[in-house]
Amino acid sequence: MRIARFSLNDKPRYAFVQQDPADGKDYLIELDGYPFGTAPVKPTGERYALDADGLRLLAPVIPSKVYGLAKNYEAHAQFMHESGHSEIAHAPEDMVIFSKPSTSVIGPDDPIVIPSYSNDMNFEPEVAVIMGRIAKNVPVEKAMDYVLGFTCVNDVTLRDLQGLDPMWTRAKGFDTSCPIGPWIQTELDWKDAKISFTLNGEDVPMASGTTANLIHSIPEQIAAISSFSTLLPGDVIMTGTPNASGHLDPGDEPIVHVAGIGSLRNVVVRG
Repeated sequence: MRIARFSLNDKPRYAFVQQDPADGKDYLIELDGYPFGTAPVKPTGERYALDADGLRLLAPVIPSKVYGLAKNYEAHAQFMHESGHSEIAHAPEDMVIFSKPSTSVIGPDDPIVIPSYSNDMNFEPEVAVIMGRIAKNVPVEKAMDYVLGFTCVNDVTLRDLQGLDPMWTRAKGFDTSCPIGPWIQTELDWKDAKISFTLNGEDVPMASGTTANLIHSIPEQIAAISSFSTLLPGDVIMTGTPNASGHLDPGDEPIVHVAGIGSLRNVVVRG
């Protein structure tokens, strides 16, 4: 099942995304409430085409917080070392966890704004976990019971500031640094989800990978984060960048694709 958040004539609402077998196109089936609560939601009877006038997809959630895992793939850890961004040649043994504020979140087709104080903004395509229940001190073997689904995320990072700020607050937490979408997919082979990336219509093979190569698995991440922070419904965990990242310039069109979920497109502008 796919769950989307959208606006129609500037009114936000939620929907299921369903494919019509008659024409093979996806449609939004509007819901009568908020799909993250305990009360059941049901369709209103309204159906919209994705290209309907006045309709646009929004970030599928407004999280209270976003957590991310750094160097959670060996290939990315080696890339960071070889490109001169890390003194460590391999992934660290312990999890490296950072956060982004909710104000960093944007949705599909929204502009990623390069701050005036940076000259090296990078893309990082990843799979994101969307929490569906309040989670605190969750054991690894129960962790997936608290997950609503998954979406695409671009962990946009200011490399020039990352080297200056040990806490990475400016480098990873600036406004528009967390594009997510296009929707939440509740059914995904999260143990082997294929990630790919295109820039301006060209495939970027160095950025591709699969969650099968995660160092710390998704259940392990949920367990670790929930041990120190209560995760709320709609909170996001960025699971890690599978391989190399790269530079973004004004006018660029980065697209994150996760097989089984879909594609997240954005545009880059200078602030």
